[in-house]
Amino acid sequence: MNILDIGIDIIEVERIKNALNKNNDFLKKLFTNEEIKMFEEKGKNPETIAGNFAAKEAISKSLGLGIRGYNFRDIEILRDKLGKPIVKTYNNLEKICIDYSVSEIKVSISHSENYAVANAITLVNNK
Repeated sequence: MNILDIGIDIIEVERIKNALNKNNDFLKKLFTNEEIKMFEEKGKNPETIAGNFAAKEAISKSLGLGIRGYNFRDIEILRDKLGKPIVKTYNNLEKICIDYSVSEIKVSISHSENYAVANAITLVNNK
């Protein structure tokens, strides 16, 4: 396996709080139903939501595409039973990952009261 690229993103938690307060559809536009369910189970904690948002941005950077040819709902970031982020891809992004021979996307997420940060590494199969 080789690394295709890496990505990192940081976001102010306050931006997410403002978006949640201003736009009732904010979560539905950017997150999958399973992610929204996870957020609800965690009390819609803005830090958690900001962490997932930053992770999606970091993933887009690790693919070298930005948000082109797919949307944020094509990326799903859940947690395993120990809290480790697990990335799944859908729709157009899943097709892009197949075309790029992506074998796995790993992310790490951290946050404080004011900021959330995430990094992503996209791994590809050796050719």
